[in-house]
Amino acid sequence: MTRSRSLCRKLCGFVGVGLLLCSPCLSFAATGCDLNNPDRDVFRLFPGATRYVAKYRSLTPDELAATVAQLDERLRGIYEPLSVPYTFYEIYRQDERIGYIHGVNQKGQFGGLQVFVALDLSGTVRSFYIQKMVGRSAGKFRDGQFGKAFIGISLKDFQKYDPVAGKGSGPLAAIQNPAPDMETDFYGVLRALKKNLILMDVFVYWATRKHP
Repeated sequence: MTRSRSLCRKLCGFVGVGLLLCSPCLSFAATGCDLNNPDRDVFRLFPGATRYVAKYRSLTPDELAATVAQLDERLRGIYEPLSVPYTFYEIYRQDERIGYIHGVNQKGQFGGLQVFVALDLSGTVRSFYIQKMVGRSAGKFRDGQFGKAFIGISLKDFQKYDPVAGKGSGPLAAIQNPAPDMETDFYGVLRALKKNLILMDVFVYWATRKHP
């Protein structure tokens, strides 16, 4: 009986470790947000692109300080810490770099959100994509019309709009929640967008300004 109980405990331990290794939250904790199918999604999000290069970056101490300075504690409803490696995609038309694609994880009302943006070389949103969202009305957020509302948005637009309080002015204030029953997710999407733009500002645009 003792040996049976011991064997059972060992088996349960192995099963528990297996479940932990397969946990989506663990994968979120290990890395930033990747496109599920970049060979398809890159060219859909960035019409005119002919190729892409996936880049993997972690924040340097200077970049981490710059990010924390911009990223309010209230925006950190995410599954990964800021120290994880992030993936972003450099987009090319032949040999000319024309933009970037980057996504982040964010906490939603019914589970995790994954929000991607395609950005031009100036940091302006070219297209918007929610890769993951769960909830009865999630389809309304993933509809193309909702995504079009974000075209032309850049980080400077958040100077006039607080995505946590849901107050402010400018183009972000004009974006309507397509599903009132998922208000938490609506503001989660806006928080994810701001975090996305801040990270890309640090990874790409801030570095360019610092080291022309």
